Amino acid sequence: MTAEPARTAHWDLVVVGAGPAGSATALGALSVDPNLRVLLLDRDVFPRDKTCGDGVTPHVLDALAEVGVHGMLDDWTPVPQLRLDLGADSVCRPLARQTWVVPRAVLDARLVAAATAAGAELAQHRVRAVRPHPDRVVVDEKLSATVLVGADGAQSLVRRASGLTPVRRRALALRGYAPTPTARAAQQVIAYGHGPQPAYAWSFDRGDGYANVGYGELLHPAGAPPSRALLLRRLAELLPGATDGVAEVKGHLLPLSSWRWPHPQGRVLLVGDAAGLVNPMTGEGIYHAVTSGIVAGRTAATAIRQGLGHLAGGRYRTALRARLGSHQRHTAAVARLSSSGLLVRAGIRAAAADQVVFDDLVEVGLAFGRVSPRTVARVLAGPRRSR
Repeated sequence: MTAEPARTAHWDLVVVGAGPAGSATALGALSVDPNLRVLLLDRDVFPRDKTCGDGVTPHVLDALAEVGVHGMLDDWTPVPQLRLDLGADSVCRPLARQTWVVPRAVLDARLVAAATAAGAELAQHRVRAVRPHPDRVVVDEKLSATVLVGADGAQSLVRRASGLTPVRRRALALRGYAPTPTARAAQQVIAYGHGPQPAYAWSFDRGDGYANVGYGELLHPAGAPPSRALLLRRLAELLPGATDGVAEVKGHLLPLSSWRWPHPQGRVLLVGDAAGLVNPMTGEGIYHAVTSGIVAGRTAATAIRQGLGHLAGGRYRTALRARLGSHQRHTAAVARLSSSGLLVRAGIRAAAADQVVFDDLVEVGLAFGRVSPRTVARVLAGPRRSR
């Protein structure tokens, strides 16, 4: 990593933020044109920590394989089971495809390494100003790009520069690392609270003796955010002992996806959290970050090669809607319907009775799935019987 970006007058593609979304953008672009001049900018030096639940689904690895990245997590132990709890209702089943829990300090550094190996240049730089022009995008008055991608997270400067307002539906979560209790080994455990959903505590075993533990809940648009002490208390109540020996606890905002996905036209593209692409049911964001990044990179590279960088934004919006649109509609609908907690309980009961329902809900919550008619019928049968 260079201390400052090279003072090259112009780059084909500049990516602001080198996390999973940004690195995936570079990989997507360079898979289309290995000779493309791609600059990755990040304010931090890698490896660096990032507050996150750290869950990596196999679908993330599938997407990376599309751009030539293989075996990235071969030295990490996968997690074979998922447990969901809501009061006395619980289900614990094997996952159809195992997931991984990998600290972002590890994951992000490996993705950055893959992007630079593919030909991207990485520079440490805090971006302070982005100005779109008809023929280019100017960064901090000293760099310019044919296309610029904002992968700079929930508080995205690039999003503001593109004219979009912040995502309204947001959640707040905190995360720490603690020794994995024996009872929760080899599991991803989610314990739902009794308030408006999503609101849950988690303990995700990393497979190395430690677990990623945390708690998150939906924020009320007009209310004050909950305090750190309150979030920690709710974590301890839902998962007793989860915080024993916990290391530093950090908080973060999650901009949740909704029915609509606004995106600007022109030369500025938004990916991952900056685009508001976080699963509203679960807060999962790594799959969406990597997928949106790859689609953005490919779209940008094609537009640049054709001399049509000004059309990249519209093309990207169309391509990503084709890839994720149906999934977003399903997750937004389920998130709204389950906000009271009634359907969360019904879903847990239906998943406990039927492995197919369990697998279906896991796909919707953690990756790229859609709610099947069979699952809808099984879940709704529970509240009907209760009435």
